[in-house]
Amino acid sequence: MEARVKAQIWVQVALRLGDKDGRPGMVLRRGDADAGGILVVLRDRENRLVVLSQTRTDGGALAWLRATGAEPVDQEKADAYVDRQVKFDPDLWVIEFEGPDFLPPFEGKIL
Repeated sequence: MEARVKAQIWVQVALRLGDKDGRPGMVLRRGDADAGGILVVLRDRENRLVVLSQTRTDGGALAWLRATGAEPVDQEKADAYVDRQVKFDPDLWVIEFEGPDFLPPFEGKIL
């Protein structure tokens, strides 16, 4: 079984990786420091967005689901998705990165 990193530490590391990779990020919403889930918003230069949601593969490895679909969406659709998820899980973290190619600055399988 894979060891789980506390959510706040994971977010801090992801933000540092973004800074290092030239993909600055910010916390849009703070969740539970220990066990909160994480949504990652990726924004391109044309303000199109993709929201990634944490999930697990069949083998239990961390992966990311393009929660807003295969194609980028506008701000309104991304906000609506995030709002629905926060209502479902109030411990959720939401972080955003500049991502012109809609790829996060951290490694992870995207489904």
